[in-house]
Amino acid sequence: MGTNRNAGPSGKGPERGISRRSLLIGGGAAVVGGGALAAEQIRRVWWRVPGVDKPREPGELDYAGARWIAASEANWRRADRPGDYDVDRVIIHVTQGSYASAVKVFQDPAHQAATHYIVGQDGGVTQMIRELDVAYHAGNRSFNERSVGIEHEGFVDRPQDFTTAMYESSARLTASICARYGIPVDREHIIGHVEVPGTDHTDPGPHWDWKRYMKLVRAASTGPSAGPSATSPGPS
Repeated sequence: MGTNRNAGPSGKGPERGISRRSLLIGGGAAVVGGGALAAEQIRRVWWRVPGVDKPREPGELDYAGARWIAASEANWRRADRPGDYDVDRVIIHVTQGSYASAVKVFQDPAHQAATHYIVGQDGGVTQMIRELDVAYHAGNRSFNERSVGIEHEGFVDRPQDFTTAMYESSARLTASICARYGIPVDREHIIGHVEVPGTDHTDPGPHWDWKRYMKLVRAASTGPSAGPSATSPGPS
């Protein structure tokens, strides 16, 4: 489970350093210090202007078959990924508790951490933060900005908690994320929380079967569907 939203090296998005005063938007052009910004850059920065908010649909999902439960806004920050930060990692976590306890702490503003998704032992997937936003889960600012975090219900010292349904469902979710952002399906880009620089966490622990998991992710990446049925239930 993630903590410490600002620990580690700071990441830099391409739009940092553009001041409100220097950004002029009119018609199809923007001028920064006398240079024209491309239309794609304008798309990334227009909603950052004071008084302008990027449109969103409450409860909108990034992964078909998940159910939505919102995390506290104190546990993530608003962004426009991959427009402002490239997404090139999936980070695997273990909750060190039940599904219900993970949801509860992610809804608690005092917790200061949450992942984008939770996968239950029954294979149900819950999304709590939009993928375009930065979740505080890795304990490293740069890795928070560049990754999607997935919690798995259970304890690192209980191999029986990592069920077949969980592995298979999580693998489909990870394959879907990798497909959306062009992330290579390998162990350099699909990592455990323990592998994040500067972290003091050990999850997913020695009982997480990486060989099995990566085989499932690769199979899901080449299969006819990268996600579960839209009627798949979330954990109860």
